[in-house]
Amino acid sequence: MKQPTFTWRTAPAALAIALVLTACSGSDPQKMVESARQYLDKKDNAAAIIQLKNALQEKPDLAEARFLLGKALLLNGDPVGGQTELQKALDLGYAPDEATPLLARSRLAQGQFREVSSDYGKVQLTTPESNAALKTLVAVAWRQQGNQAAYQSSLQEALSAKPDHEPALIEQARFKAAQRDFDGALAVLSGLLGKSPKNEDALKLRADILLYGKNQPDQALAAYRESVAARANFQEGQGGIIRVLLSQGKLDEASQEIEILKKFAAGYPQTLTLQAQLALQKNELPAAREFAQQLLKLTPGNPTALELAGAIEFQLNSMVQAEALLARAVQAAPQLRVARRTLVLTYLRTGQVDRAIATLPADIATNDSDSALLSVAGQAYMVKGDAEQAQQFFTRASKLDPGNATKRTTLALSQLMTGKGDVALDELQDIAASDTGVVADMALINAHMRRREVDKALVAIDALEKKRANDPLPHQLRGRALLQRSDRAGARKSFEQALKIDPAYFAATAALAALDVVDRKPQDAQQRLEALLKTNPANPQAMMALAEIKAGSGAPKSEVVDLIQKAVDAAPTDKTPRLMLVEYHLRQNEAKLALTAAQTANVALPDVPELVDALGRAQAASGESNQAMSSFNKLVGLMPQSPLPYLRMSTVHMVGKDVPGAIQNLRKALELQPNLLVAQRSLADLYVKDGKTADALAISKTVQTQRPKENVGHLLEGDIQSVVRNWTGAATAYQTGLKVAPGPELVIKLHTALLQGGKPADAQRVTADWQRTNPDDAAVLLYLGDRAIAGNQLSDAQRYYDRVIALQPGNALALNNMAWVAGKLGRGDAVALAEKANEVAPNQPAFMDTLALLLSEKNEHARALALQKKVVELQPNAPLFKLNLAKIHIKAGDKAAAKPLLDELSALGDKFTGQAEVTQLKGSL
Repeated sequence: MKQPTFTWRTAPAALAIALVLTACSGSDPQKMVESARQYLDKKDNAAAIIQLKNALQEKPDLAEARFLLGKALLLNGDPVGGQTELQKALDLGYAPDEATPLLARSRLAQGQFREVSSDYGKVQLTTPESNAALKTLVAVAWRQQGNQAAYQSSLQEALSAKPDHEPALIEQARFKAAQRDFDGALAVLSGLLGKSPKNEDALKLRADILLYGKNQPDQALAAYRESVAARANFQEGQGGIIRVLLSQGKLDEASQEIEILKKFAAGYPQTLTLQAQLALQKNELPAAREFAQQLLKLTPGNPTALELAGAIEFQLNSMVQAEALLARAVQAAPQLRVARRTLVLTYLRTGQVDRAIATLPADIATNDSDSALLSVAGQAYMVKGDAEQAQQFFTRASKLDPGNATKRTTLALSQLMTGKGDVALDELQDIAASDTGVVADMALINAHMRRREVDKALVAIDALEKKRANDPLPHQLRGRALLQRSDRAGARKSFEQALKIDPAYFAATAALAALDVVDRKPQDAQQRLEALLKTNPANPQAMMALAEIKAGSGAPKSEVVDLIQKAVDAAPTDKTPRLMLVEYHLRQNEAKLALTAAQTANVALPDVPELVDALGRAQAASGESNQAMSSFNKLVGLMPQSPLPYLRMSTVHMVGKDVPGAIQNLRKALELQPNLLVAQRSLADLYVKDGKTADALAISKTVQTQRPKENVGHLLEGDIQSVVRNWTGAATAYQTGLKVAPGPELVIKLHTALLQGGKPADAQRVTADWQRTNPDDAAVLLYLGDRAIAGNQLSDAQRYYDRVIALQPGNALALNNMAWVAGKLGRGDAVALAEKANEVAPNQPAFMDTLALLLSEKNEHARALALQKKVVELQPNAPLFKLNLAKIHIKAGDKAAAKPLLDELSALGDKFTGQAEVTQLKGSL
């Protein structure tokens, strides 16, 4: 009989190890656990995992095995599996002091920062070591969320539990480094390493500080190598080596080091991250995407993984995927700069300009830590059409980042700011021609548009279009430029061309809708947006734009609120529609509704600075001062370098008549931003009210020193002198301001000061001189008309308003005031003038009120009543409008309808100054 023939094959390595281990320990679960402990001590995590899985196969409810398996999986780069096993260990009764810190660590590794801080922030363990470990991890979670105050508090808890807890000391060093106290951070690490010279985490952080804080890449590289020498197979240290090489552009060396990393950490999150970054730098985008996708499968909620994947999708021009990934990254970790910056660019590429601006950090006005983000902010405001704001961002960005072509952009922009405009623009034009990027192009276009040099701006836009041939942006900018020369037809064509390139480019749709409104065709604007919503019913930008147009057209509040709420539902993680809902209710004086919306927003999106700010303002408007102060104090922790929270708190103190408290907070705001004009004005105002005129004047002198080429400091000085009725001092200050930077506001205030000081001839001479040298200025004429009305000089008022309307036929305020004067003078065109004012500026309660009263005078009662009722609906808390409605009812012969209105006004007492007229009207009923 023929013997069977066997073909021998080598068993897979993992299977071979498993067979050997099983043979050695038999089937005794406890022996397997002891064996696994020995392997963990030897840092052989793979062997330990096999032993523990075998043990659990025999005895699934062995808590110790679950704990050790969770620990081994975490050490082996599998935080998801680690979390599962550690949670099972706790459920089986394993000691929380041992399992809870590791469970928190596994969740941190997956990017569950908010969950870690909320689930463990108040947990207290029994031993100092375990409590210190847990509180350190909670501190890390707060750091990753950007909450500095909570981070410091948790770190202090850790050090209080165990002052020599090394991970906490490492975090303390990290905090000092974050405060740019690099020497202090290195000193902490030196002390720690003196006791534990082989602490690889401390060695690695020292390398991080040398690289990112001291900008010493060669020394950092040596320090990373030292951390790897301290512990074999130290992933973080090896990763640091690779990052330095990537930053130096040494891609071949980085590739070699990645191969070393793969020998002991192939397929681990950090390895995949570095492989993706290397592929990205080599412009091997499909490979980069593949690595990023593998990374997301391992750590689906990790913000840095989402950031990397989103940046790769952006490079691949996959904007829908990029937006989804980056939005999740920014929501989970707001401090991720690349994610935020790329998300803003993604929104700009897709025409979502308002969302791009809303995505900028809350402290963008004062934070100069990221030049690239400032440049992106400049682009966003430029597309928005705010050339002045855009220029400020471009200038700040260029001063911070002198690299590549931006170095020359810096010089050009600084020349532009110092008055060397022609030289600067020539330089910017040269940079834009040679630079393959678009920052210089955008700066050049913006500079020309800011100077209203439309032809030159159009030439620069043509150059940009050559670089971005299939991009709607150049056409959007061309439309903006054409609007500067009032070429609305040409602008329309440009915006329409942008939509031909990308029908989903919302900025062009919004611009066309705005043109519809300007052309007095709000229905066309609504139809345009409604058509977009039919094709994309979940577009929150379109919903918000439609809500804004409906609000401006006088639509019922319920319609407006319903649209904003739909935008909230369509984009539940977007703060913009939630803010819009709060702001709308506040504008409507519906404080309680605003408060409800703000509270809902903060539950859905906690720790978002803008939403916390909105909550504080809604609380203040609702009379909940203590809660408002609590919210603004929280805002301090979220925005530690911003003066905004202190400005808000000063307002609450002022409402509560707590002048010392308000002054204290304004001083804190000025410590953070010494030239913050709104704080300087408010502080000066409080000093005057507190009888400290000298202190107030000192502030005005500081403003003058800080802004030598502006008139605001002199305006402030004059205003202070006016409040204390020092008319001579006020006039002197305003006159000095006119010499520094002439402007109509100074002329108006100087005219008032001279009149109050008993110098009417000098006052008349000031306005006459201004009108002679500035014949196209309407502001002073409008002021003189208003002053003539106040003095019952109706013929003079008529003359001034006629001149304003001749200069500005669409000036709604002049038309309204002229209508009122015409009515008093018995002119037949009074109603026509009021109708034109309402046509130019529809749904403005004050203008509607004027028209209603004029219609009532002509006995057009039905029309007058309908219009005035709408006025009261728009402004339900304005007693004057209710008084006028009562008058119209009486004129129409309906005294019964007037009575409840007058009774309501009587009940207001001293809160309404028109009680004498109310009493007179009630007596006539």
